[in-house]
Amino acid sequence: MADILKNRILLAYSFLLAAFSWSVLSLEDNSAKGTLTLLNLLLLVVPLVSILFSTIYIYNSAEFIELLVSQPLRRTRLWLSLFVGLGLSLMLAFVVGMGLPILVFVPSLVGCMMVATGLLITLIFVALAFLCAVFSRDKARGIGISILIWLFFALLFDGLVLFLLFQFSDYPIEKAMIGVSMLSPIDLARILIILHLDVSAIMGYTGALFKDFFGTGPGLLVSFSMLLAWLLIPFSISLKKFKTKDL
Repeated sequence: MADILKNRILLAYSFLLAAFSWSVLSLEDNSAKGTLTLLNLLLLVVPLVSILFSTIYIYNSAEFIELLVSQPLRRTRLWLSLFVGLGLSLMLAFVVGMGLPILVFVPSLVGCMMVATGLLITLIFVALAFLCAVFSRDKARGIGISILIWLFFALLFDGLVLFLLFQFSDYPIEKAMIGVSMLSPIDLARILIILHLDVSAIMGYTGALFKDFFGTGPGLLVSFSMLLAWLLIPFSISLKKFKTKDL
């Protein structure tokens, strides 16, 4: 963690988040508009930086990891330490860059939910980066897979959902769309925040249905449980692979 926090890329990431967040929230009279603007940054830039930075860092530390593996250290402890160091560093950069401005200008449930969601999204994409790195020895291929994962969840998944909605528009698939939305952590985070900004009315009947589910206590519990599953499952798979991998 001490090594990562001195990285200039991470410092620049935190500074740019802070500059954008403070400027947007200071210029907007309506905090809801500023929150929606920052939501796009949270759902696109934060996952991209988290997965790319983590993937590149793991590949650049390959020789150091091999050296540590040759020492009397358990692989589980080593892999978990790498994850905690990267995760905490990126979470700290997010909190300093975007979390503090949000809590200052939007001191409400929506602001707290945005910060909590941003922290979970950061950890989820760090876990996905570990999964990419452990399954591919080639650095270029691993980074390419990371970019494809981000593209799928950030852009392509929405296109697939819209395609399903148009193809099955004659059928009552609104309830099924709740389950489909949980297959993408970015979509799940977007729905959670938008529905608490009282703009779900523009989403029509589907928005009302989502609000009935995600706006309730059990719905929030299920949603954050799914986000935790998106964090734990990829990391558990990468850990299992790393424990038996021939370095």
